[in-house]
Amino acid sequence: MANGDHAPAREPDDLGRLFVERVNDGDLDGLVALYEPDAIFAFPPGEQQVGRDAIRAALAPVLAARPRLAPGVAAPALVQGDLALTSTRLESGAVTAEVARRQPDGTWLWVLDQPAIA
Repeated sequence: MANGDHAPAREPDDLGRLFVERVNDGDLDGLVALYEPDAIFAFPPGEQQVGRDAIRAALAPVLAARPRLAPGVAAPALVQGDLALTSTRLESGAVTAEVARRQPDGTWLWVLDQPAIA
């Protein structure tokens, strides 16, 4: 796992909180570390970024604008074995949906991330 000095997600519900914290800190490496190496990130809308390098390239200009995200309202993760569905309703009314997978060390990383389904 490529988390370096970044705190890992111990539970699937940690991922959304860590995403917001890392965006607000401008921490691109920390954001990318929330994803599996071959994860799919549906951003910008209508596109899919596959793998950490593509996710990094998509998120870099977003972080360069120094956005401030509010946490939103997260639904409790739906967990089945080593998979979990996470979802958050953002202040804007948009809803996110993500699939996370438990890693061999017990931490969680996103495999699929759809940041705006509604």
